[in-house]
Amino acid sequence: MEGEARKPGERRLQILQTLAAMLQEPQPEKITTAALAARIGVSEAALYRHFSSKAQMYEGLIEFIEQTLFGLIARITADTPSPLAQVEAILAMLLNFAAKNPGMTRVLIGEALVHENERLQKRINQLHDRLEAQLRQCLRLAGESSAEFSAPLANLLLCTVVGRWHQFAKSGFTRAPGGDIELLISRLLAVHPA
Repeated sequence: MEGEARKPGERRLQILQTLAAMLQEPQPEKITTAALAARIGVSEAALYRHFSSKAQMYEGLIEFIEQTLFGLIARITADTPSPLAQVEAILAMLLNFAAKNPGMTRVLIGEALVHENERLQKRINQLHDRLEAQLRQCLRLAGESSAEFSAPLANLLLCTVVGRWHQFAKSGFTRAPGGDIELLISRLLAVHPA
């Protein structure tokens, strides 16, 4: 298997997909490069031909998450004229992304990064900041003239999403992150003085 001819980037993608699959196990153990290599059926040296470190593998997952989430957000903001409807769609998308990608949820909440390089957690924190900034922008466009209300509401909405991600991961992926979120979002957005 290791000697098979592959298209460029195919093995790299396989490594990232396998890492994400290992992260979605309900009670994951600390993922080692040895366990990852064994799961793929290659040597550890083969992993290091594609990634210089395990931290770089996690960076690959974070890049995938960023590209996917912000690509979807760009589509939502382009296709949805109402800023409040944009907020609702973004929140729903963030929760659906977690439901469809349980392993990525562990990365989004930082759980998978606990014993890894601290720059990875900083990058996730920056991703959360960017998500909050996007929500804040949509709320401002909805008619809020100052940051006095839109900033704390954007923070509350993101905290709700992150809390749902945590519950989903901590339940072993049995408690769906979406749940009754439509009702909760409609209540939170109803207090918006737009």
